[in-house]
Amino acid sequence: MIDAPAELARRTQARARPGATTLVAVTGPVAVGKSTLCEEFAAVLAAGGAVVAVVSTDGFLFPYAELEARGLMMRKGFPDSYDVPALHAFLALARDGAADLSAPIYSHETYDIVPDERERIGRVDVLVIEGVNALSATAGLVDLGVYIHADEAVIEQWYIERFHRLCAEATPGSFYSQFAGLDAAQIDSVAQHVWDTINLVNLREYIEPSRVHADVIVEKLPDHRVGAVVDVARA
Repeated sequence: MIDAPAELARRTQARARPGATTLVAVTGPVAVGKSTLCEEFAAVLAAGGAVVAVVSTDGFLFPYAELEARGLMMRKGFPDSYDVPALHAFLALARDGAADLSAPIYSHETYDIVPDERERIGRVDVLVIEGVNALSATAGLVDLGVYIHADEAVIEQWYIERFHRLCAEATPGSFYSQFAGLDAAQIDSVAQHVWDTINLVNLREYIEPSRVHADVIVEKLPDHRVGAVVDVARA
């Protein structure tokens, strides 16, 4: 069995420079397991004594009101829905070892940026930035780029399964609570529509092409296990 967290931690350590923050970008399709893998390999680095933070690019999405004003609500998660200059400024501060480093917070309850609040990060040895645009938005700015790949049909099934789970777990007033009264077939229909019209389009047009910026490809199997961790040359 391949220990993907350990493999990524080893590659991150190999790129570390004394006194500098190592920047790692991890991307892949929606529902492929980016957040889980990042937390796991960050834990391996932390166990070795490194100070590590994992930050999602979701925090750099434009707020709901801004997306609406720009006509981008149906393109949320696409490259133009992110404040990329703000992300670049954040990475520059991290690289410089800013002691007061902080990041905007995205709520998965409301599906919006939390106003007037930021996550305190401080100075870290390794900063992992993860999200569907993490490679495309940080090209040339990070030390290690990672792309998590799985077959398209498998990702689609994972996304629909996750949609059902989030609907079942939704708290009153949260984003997924609007689907609380739907039966399983109706939820399937909504999830399929979102996949076909938004996530699949984003995957084919933007996320998959961004793998040219990767140093490492993590291949996931249909049972969620990692089948391979492959070093590649950046284009």
